[in-house]
Amino acid sequence: MTDFATVGAAYAAHSRSARGRLRHDLVAHRLLAELPAGPVRVLDVGCGDGEMTLRIAAAGHDVTATDPSAEMLGATARRLAARPGLAARVRLLEAGLEDLFFEGDRFDAVCCHGVLMYLDDTPGSVALLAGLVAPGGVLSILTKNRAAIGFREALRGDYPAARRLIELGSGTSVGNLGLDTRGDTAEALDRLAAEHGLTPLDWQGVRIFHDHRDDWDPDTAAYARAWATELAASSRDPYRQLGRLVHTLARRPPEGGEL
Repeated sequence: MTDFATVGAAYAAHSRSARGRLRHDLVAHRLLAELPAGPVRVLDVGCGDGEMTLRIAAAGHDVTATDPSAEMLGATARRLAARPGLAARVRLLEAGLEDLFFEGDRFDAVCCHGVLMYLDDTPGSVALLAGLVAPGGVLSILTKNRAAIGFREALRGDYPAARRLIELGSGTSVGNLGLDTRGDTAEALDRLAAEHGLTPLDWQGVRIFHDHRDDWDPDTAAYARAWATELAASSRDPYRQLGRLVHTLARRPPEGGEL
């Protein structure tokens, strides 16, 4: 697992950028649509600086936010301190995915966003995450889209890198933080979820048209137009297949019944 204490500032800057906001807006929109209106218990694995944790709590849910980096948890705590109305809904826990243990406790939603790309064992990780989903609950995974590796490089005009990645069928490339990160496909993630008793839901591609735009600084109206376009494409083939990130969801059937 990458030590995010060394890249925390870069992550925070990306998260605040228009590209970062687009990711968070698309993922939150899709995830919250699958949660009931009433408060449910959510586990946010690898919460980073707390962006999704705060969004989920603001929607009225109770969140256990975990991260292996004390620096990242500190950033989340500082952001919570600025929003005291949410503090009672959030519990922070310093732990990596492999360290999670809740003595048989389960959650109505388990989120693991931007984590699997830094881990070597996707099957093992999905098994651990799926085991924490309660009956009727949802597993939400966001990671690099293996099927689109090379697309960003081509759009940026780095044709030698793009060609190398495409011709080799590479499963890894350099991510936003300057680190090599690994991709997975939606089909593989859906298959793994099904193997652990969950029913895959519609997946979405995230950042299809704006992923390569490091210089993107839109005004409010321009961002709204970009958001609407990305949202429309995120659930439709062939566009979603070209998203930099892939967001899969799967639901565990409720006790005593089918979905």
